[in-house]
Amino acid sequence: MKRTYTTPLDIENGCIELTHGSGGLAMAQLIDEMFVAAFDNDLLRQGNDSACFEVPTGYKIVTSVDAHVVSPLFFPGGDIGSLSVHGTINDVATSGAQPLYLTAGFILEEGLPLKALHRVATSMGLAARNAGVPIISGDTKVVEKGKGDGIFIATTGIGIAPRQMDISGSRARPGDAVLINGTLGDHGVTIMSLRNDLHFQTTLRSDSASLHTLVAGIIDVTSDVHVLRDPTRGGIASTLNEIAEQSQVGIKLQETAIPLNPQVKGACELLGLDPLYVANEGKMLVIVPNDSAERVLQAMLNHPLGRQSALIGEVVDDDRCMVTMQTALGGERIVQRIAGEQLPRIC
Repeated sequence: MKRTYTTPLDIENGCIELTHGSGGLAMAQLIDEMFVAAFDNDLLRQGNDSACFEVPTGYKIVTSVDAHVVSPLFFPGGDIGSLSVHGTINDVATSGAQPLYLTAGFILEEGLPLKALHRVATSMGLAARNAGVPIISGDTKVVEKGKGDGIFIATTGIGIAPRQMDISGSRARPGDAVLINGTLGDHGVTIMSLRNDLHFQTTLRSDSASLHTLVAGIIDVTSDVHVLRDPTRGGIASTLNEIAEQSQVGIKLQETAIPLNPQVKGACELLGLDPLYVANEGKMLVIVPNDSAERVLQAMLNHPLGRQSALIGEVVDDDRCMVTMQTALGGERIVQRIAGEQLPRIC
């Protein structure tokens, strides 16, 4: 039975209070009028502490958990809410899985304006609906003012994949092609520009997006996909180093083939950043056998989120497991793991 309350939440002027995490009526109202209203679906509406669903015969379950602490909460191209949906869906999709459901946990700081929370929840619900991946369960906690940073979101994604599908960071093989579905560093530089009040002739936007339909299109072309990985924190440099170590191979990139937004390139040059290490939230590294690379690339180019896709390198035999790059000047550069973090609080 739907609960009723004496007065509705004052979303325009109210703030999160400690009582919103007490487990009482105030918390119930916050959940009902903020989260259930934004995420509404049949499973969530049941109001249980867990959600139960069926898995088709012949499929395995794929799951991933992600935490989101981006600052600022809102940025061109998205916000912490939509980012939490996109990032978790993409993590599930890296196994070639079809994402089915999400769960979400919120840590809210006392004093957070309800208007800001409403904006985040609405964006999150819209992103989940647009992706066709509903949020079916969740949790809310409130911490004292000064012990959080407005809002943190932890999400879990659940999907299914055929039992025989084997896409893994350990499956890159010498001769494989390395592809990416668009320009590097858009998300990281967008966040950085807001923090440092930088202005560009063209407005930069985060590339935050759900990539599961792009992945499905790749798998339609070939079932022999070796590696899928979304290069978030640490950019493609860190991600490719992880893959090289997992697969015990080397990877050689071609600098002139790597797509880069001119504004991102200019900002990185100005601030001494390397775009290979800047975070992305709507990009997918794809490693496939060379004989299927052109067909996969064409499928990526045909997808709305892959119009700037490119073949950027190849997997090579190298027992040192090094990532290198042929530079635009004709030299060779070692692309190492980053020692620290170029930009903190990026996702």
